[in-house]
Amino acid sequence: MIDPEGPPAAEGGGGWGGQEANPDQGDNPGIPAGYTYLGQFIDHDITFDPASSLLRSNDPNALHNFRTPRFDLDSLYGEGPDDEPFLYDRASDKQKMLLETRVGPPEEFDLPRNEPDEIALIGDPRNDENVIVSQLQVAFLRAHNKLVDLVKPAPGVTPFNEARRQLRWHYQYIVVNDFLRRIVPEDVLQRILPEDGSIDWCRSCQCWLGNGLPIMPVEFSVAAYRFGHSMVRPKYDLNSEIVDKPIFKHGSERGDGQDLRGFQKLIPKWGVDWPLFFEMDGNPQPSRLIDTKLAAGLFALRETDRPNLALRNLERGEALGLPWGEAVARALGLEPLSEGQLDLAGRGVDAQWLPQFAGKTPLWFYVLKEAEEVGEGLQLGPVGGWIVAQTLICLLAGDPFSFSNIDPKWTPAKSELMPHEGDFEMADLIRFATTP
Repeated sequence: MIDPEGPPAAEGGGGWGGQEANPDQGDNPGIPAGYTYLGQFIDHDITFDPASSLLRSNDPNALHNFRTPRFDLDSLYGEGPDDEPFLYDRASDKQKMLLETRVGPPEEFDLPRNEPDEIALIGDPRNDENVIVSQLQVAFLRAHNKLVDLVKPAPGVTPFNEARRQLRWHYQYIVVNDFLRRIVPEDVLQRILPEDGSIDWCRSCQCWLGNGLPIMPVEFSVAAYRFGHSMVRPKYDLNSEIVDKPIFKHGSERGDGQDLRGFQKLIPKWGVDWPLFFEMDGNPQPSRLIDTKLAAGLFALRETDRPNLALRNLERGEALGLPWGEAVARALGLEPLSEGQLDLAGRGVDAQWLPQFAGKTPLWFYVLKEAEEVGEGLQLGPVGGWIVAQTLICLLAGDPFSFSNIDPKWTPAKSELMPHEGDFEMADLIRFATTP
């Protein structure tokens, strides 16, 4: 399942170098690389289970999600300025978020950190796992702070609360109308969303608890949503100077600049040039195809007794007793992938073990293989697309504070974040946050 790294960037591979996305070499021309890390950011916003154990035989019904199952940016805001004041800027009377500014050529921003441990002071420590997701967190912090200066709140509403509401709603809009539409086939979305595209209700939402809260299906969190692991490029260019850097490199150490690992201060001149990650100006790096290949660095993770991410995903699904991919397909009224399509023998499974997997493909692998076979690696297939889209849309529909419930017809048109015509995408939020 290892994605070959290819030749060095100077020879047209590995990092970027500005070449066109080539599906024959594993690139996904329809999904820029930034959406891989937007997907990670979304995951951290809605899920967090600090007590679960990979090797423990878990009861899925007993798992607790310590993150609110809402797109409310609590990974950014934490519990708010009263309960977690260390996240907020005292000089602004806690209306703005703390943010560290580095002045070099050019000006760079890092997450606020304590000394000397360099631990990020943010709502979710996982958003410092690598340079790209930490810089995405920085962009959201900057967007909030900029909004505080621009909003005109109603009487009795603080600039903080109005800025938070606006940022949350724009982010929610991006999740459905930008992120999901790139990764999920349109015919799958049409089966879930109302015809007018509003989310004041959801045609197929059946994921509710008796107390009215939407649930987080383990088929989503442990299998289907982990499709993003296959989208990680072997190497990235951060900007015109920092190029061809792997996410994780075996043998590298904190601060040595050999890879993009996080949990440390931003190295000078390592600020992300966002047009390399989103469709802003020029030709962004593409994500990798959604398939059964993972970047080599994801097989050499540090600080864990399970450095192989593919093995960890498979063991996690086994520990939680997830249904097989074929069973989920049938439950959705779909014809499962054939043994020929799954091609486990071609994936290195020894012939003596093949009968054990007949009709019993691990759901995570099935979702990836379905995307590879049915979606040609460009989008999820019908099983993976249904699980991901229905879960995310139902979470939004079940949030009483989301735009879909407070103002179902709301759009970002003519807001402070969108001065132009057209639809609102992640590139627009980044542009707003980073423009002086």
